Amino acid sequence: MTTVNLSVTAPIEFALTRVKRVLFQPFDIAKWFVIGFCAWLAYLGQGGGGGGGGFGGWPDGRVSGGPREVIQEARQYIVENLYWLLPLVLTVAVVSLALWVLIVWLSSRGRFMFLHCVALNRAEVQLPWRRWAAQANSLFWFRLVSTALLLVPIVPLIVFLVLGIIRMAERGVGPTNLVLLLGCLLALVLLAVLSWVIVRFTVDFIVPIQYLRGCACLAAWRELLPFLQQNLGPFLLYLLFRILLALAIGAIVLIVILATCCIAGCLLAIPYLGTVLMLPILVFDRSYSAAFLAQLGADYNVFTEV
Repeated sequence: MTTVNLSVTAPIEFALTRVKRVLFQPFDIAKWFVIGFCAWLAYLGQGGGGGGGGFGGWPDGRVSGGPREVIQEARQYIVENLYWLLPLVLTVAVVSLALWVLIVWLSSRGRFMFLHCVALNRAEVQLPWRRWAAQANSLFWFRLVSTALLLVPIVPLIVFLVLGIIRMAERGVGPTNLVLLLGCLLALVLLAVLSWVIVRFTVDFIVPIQYLRGCACLAAWRELLPFLQQNLGPFLLYLLFRILLALAIGAIVLIVILATCCIAGCLLAIPYLGTVLMLPILVFDRSYSAAFLAQLGADYNVFTEV
């Protein structure tokens, strides 16, 4: 395996051309809605939006005193209401877990469906749903297992951090506790970065390799890893450039929202319709990463005109 001349800027022109080719030559609103559905599945669970109301406090409507009193009241409230709080928390946890697993499965199928539409310039749902089922299921299990493995250190760190903050609120800030908490925060940040890198490479490169080879997720990773080892610098630069692209796209979306007096923001917040309106950005995003991968050689080019 040798180093490859990889550019983070060269794929931009191709991605922009691909957006015009897929969405505007010619413009077909029906095509937008079909491809938009595949994109909606692919990005399922990644949407934002959230309300702002606050917590109402304790049943008597007030929380008095400083941090120690607040913690004591909270502890007492939980102990006194444990008989119904515990079943409620368990029920919410089980339902949330089941919903998350369903979303991960659907979005794994959607990743291949959306790539199929962008790569072949087709607006299809049933064919890619069936054709890439095995690869999507392999991706689903990889995402499930990798998330579980990352949670093994993350959950104890979060528990330790919360308990440490409570301890500091009760007994004051000590240098030893502060160092431990800062170390815990640093570990969480590093794990978050690792998680983001795995997700980024999986979506951007592993899915296209699976698409081309018809292989399982781990087999695609084994194929990509030698390129990562021999071209570490360009791939790290790619990650940094992806952050810059995300910031630039976010700024453009924000300007559009402000220029339309938040009307665009309301439309973008509507499930599915918002994805359809965001299709130029989403097609660019999918095309850019696939075009970067195509620089590894002709065997890594997913784009085919029909």
